[in-house]
Amino acid sequence: MAEPVILAVLAHPDDETFGMGGTLALYSMRGVKVHLICATRGEAGEAPEEMLRPYRTVARLREAELRCAVKALGLAGVHFLDYRDSGMAGAPDNNHPDALAAASIEDVSRKVASIIRKLRPDVVITFDPVGGFFHPDHLAIQKATVLALSKACDDKLLLEGYPPFKVKKLYFHVIPRGFLKFAVFMIRLSGGNPHRWGVNKDIDVQSIACLDFPVHAVIDVSQALSRKEQAAA
Repeated sequence: MAEPVILAVLAHPDDETFGMGGTLALYSMRGVKVHLICATRGEAGEAPEEMLRPYRTVARLREAELRCAVKALGLAGVHFLDYRDSGMAGAPDNNHPDALAAASIEDVSRKVASIIRKLRPDVVITFDPVGGFFHPDHLAIQKATVLALSKACDDKLLLEGYPPFKVKKLYFHVIPRGFLKFAVFMIRLSGGNPHRWGVNKDIDVQSIACLDFPVHAVIDVSQALSRKEQAAA
């Protein structure tokens, strides 16, 4: 029998660690080949000057960090789609011609579908329908991934010569609603605005906490926490 394969389809370097990193590390420890598609190199992120100096650009720094995290989590490979980070909603980066958020979902989904056919994963994991916190790139790659599953098994569609393949399961990674409601409480308690949270005041925790997606799988990642902590570092 072929080795089991999991494919995570995400948007930026760090999405693989701070979200589902424990799950990816756990299944890697269990002998599953875990691959990652990263749509961008996080060009719109920020970093202290002393960290940037050896790399010159945020993209090079974040790609280097991602490759270290991939090694810490024990992943089998990382596959870039080579789009540009779009930044948060309303940012000028949204309008860059190479931005993921500005790309055709049809084109993005074909790239993802091609990798699905190549790797033949049993399970695909991506963001929930609101991209976790409404990030334009998270929303774009989530929609593209859902569409890619139907393209991957379409025997009338040619994708780089790979044969059609049907993924057995698709999971969306969700943030626990109880945690989000507690976060809203704590933000208010500290005098903050849960509609405008974060360093740049651009995350609406209150709106996210009002959503309620069904949970079909809960993974105990305690055995993999050390790997996740190494990746986060």
